[in-house]
Amino acid sequence: MSSRPLKAAITMAIAGALSLTAAPAQAAPEPDPFVWVDLVPTYTTTAKYSYEPLAPPDGWAATGGCVPEMGYRYVNAEYLADSVVDPGKPEVLLYEGGSDTSDRDLVAVGWAVKNTGQAAPELFGETFRSTEVPGYYTLHAWIYEDNPDGFFEPFNPAVQCASASTPATTTTTATVPDWVSSLDNLDWTA
Repeated sequence: MSSRPLKAAITMAIAGALSLTAAPAQAAPEPDPFVWVDLVPTYTTTAKYSYEPLAPPDGWAATGGCVPEMGYRYVNAEYLADSVVDPGKPEVLLYEGGSDTSDRDLVAVGWAVKNTGQAAPELFGETFRSTEVPGYYTLHAWIYEDNPDGFFEPFNPAVQCASASTPATTTTTATVPDWVSSLDNLDWTA
């Protein structure tokens, strides 16, 4: 028997193994396609806030400066006060852009529920996390900006802060809970 077929088989096996090591990293898995149907109320209620100056008059208050890999956070105190998890009423809007509010782009939405010892809520088949904001369960959905780490991940490496970010210049009369101001003091790199 000739050794030629054996050499060919070994060569193919080695080439196959080497090609696997050179393969690019896989992107984060996309959510279940039916999640997009469940997100229709979210899009319906948040699309108008893609222009940031429309958010404060409707009760959205900026919480401070830009958080790396998250952006500028705006919280709706009325939605935060209830413990209802409603796809059409996210408690948080996340923006990316400069310190001029009219230059910011809506990139994601989030839900927050006070942690009173209950089980973590679920929405869209995802369990809320308790590691981002002390005393709260949270969930983010990157519906306006692609997140290479995953659709429901809390941080997005594609979202960057300007080198000299400043707090929002928009004023509002909404009452923001005390914990919101402490967000700027948290270590968001953990």
